[in-house]
Amino acid sequence: MADDESFGRYVMDSYADLLRRALLLTGDRSRAEDLVQSSLAAAYARWRRINDPGPYLRTVMARTAVSWRARRWNGEVPTFELSESPSERDAVADSDLSSAVRRALMTLPPEQRAVLVLRYFDDCSEAEIAETLGCSAGTVKSRASRGLSTLRATGVLAEEGQIR
Repeated sequence: MADDESFGRYVMDSYADLLRRALLLTGDRSRAEDLVQSSLAAAYARWRRINDPGPYLRTVMARTAVSWRARRWNGEVPTFELSESPSERDAVADSDLSSAVRRALMTLPPEQRAVLVLRYFDDCSEAEIAETLGCSAGTVKSRASRGLSTLRATGVLAEEGQIR
């Protein structure tokens, strides 16, 4: 019972941050919610053995988002866009990330997007990113470089790396 309570507290305290990260990784609200849900389900199954859930969930979310690239299914197509009233906005909609940056991130391959999200949103080191994604530090550097170059080419980033 204590494990269920600690898991529930963790979810309540960190859900908004997890959803923000998932939105950056997927670019779609419903896919972001699915990513958070599947990642939390994986964490719940191992909750007793997880010492620090933050890095564990970051790894699960990044790897799952990258793997979903091959499994993308577009069977459901929305017929119209639902508008949200200001009172229905959530933490993701109110975040300071501009829609231009999110759209630009979605133009990147999932591997590059994951590296940039882990580096600039989660403030992970190259070594931490390499461990999280299961690749070398050199791969992390090249993916970051290519991703930033693409974002600069789209005009979202200035040469110094500042968001316009």
